[in-house]
Amino acid sequence: MNYAKDKGKFDELVEEKGVKVIIDSKALMVIVGTEMDYVEDDIRAEFVFNNPNEKGRCGCGESFSV
Repeated sequence: MNYAKDKGKFDELVEEKGVKVIIDSKALMVIVGTEMDYVEDDIRAEFVFNNPNEKGRCGCGESFSV
């Protein structure tokens, strides 16, 4: 995930509860159905993704396969 200033011509803009997320058009079909949440506890504060299409994930949690 990166910060984006501008939405590309074919990018998708999703807005929920005042939060805007721009999705690259090439990634859209891979992340359809993904739920995003923000988790904060004593040792971490991060975005957590639940992708029902995911078949595997790397050890660090940065990438996944479908």
